[in-house]
Amino acid sequence: MRAPGARAARAAIMPRSEGRRARQWHDLTRVAGVDEAGRGPLAGPVVAAAVILHPRRRIRGLADSKVLSPEERARLAPIIRARALAWAIGWADRDEIDCLNILEATLLAMRRALLALPVCPTHVRVDGNRCPCISDLPLACTLEAIVAGDARVAAISAASILAKVYRDAMMQALDACYPGFELAAHKGYGTPAHLSALQLRAPSRLHRRSFSPLRQD
Repeated sequence: MRAPGARAARAAIMPRSEGRRARQWHDLTRVAGVDEAGRGPLAGPVVAAAVILHPRRRIRGLADSKVLSPEERARLAPIIRARALAWAIGWADRDEIDCLNILEATLLAMRRALLALPVCPTHVRVDGNRCPCISDLPLACTLEAIVAGDARVAAISAASILAKVYRDAMMQALDACYPGFELAAHKGYGTPAHLSALQLRAPSRLHRRSFSPLRQD
């Protein structure tokens, strides 16, 4: 399987979700954890991951991706992909974020991640206080929103790591397409260097026009 960075390099021409084939374990309860990365940046997509952990393949070190170093996330991501029963990635792009708003775009990315899972979960645990609507999707499962779930539920922690690593790889690949903004360094977040770059040049096609200071009223 190709590394996330290799897939991210082709993000512009790929569908907005992808997943991994998993073994069919019909005798196991399949609980999926779902989390996102990239709600706050000024540029780039919002990415969601869905992960069904294998109950007999423990992964040590799972935690909220925000408290892990980039090196630790990079170490854990391939382990999660190798040991999980199933995993999938979905995202919503800049146009969808500006059209829908960031909350609805995030829920859309989560829907896409769930739909891309190669096996259907029996239950879904979502980080936060909102669940995506799946009533129109062919998923016979229940949903549960868990505040701070990325620090409390292993499957959500795993999803947060995959989403973060995948989005970071996308932004690193897109940096070459949009020079001058140092996207590989700040991943689209509103750092002083990013804000300074926006004062010197026009926003790129990746920049969210619905976000301050780029909002167009």
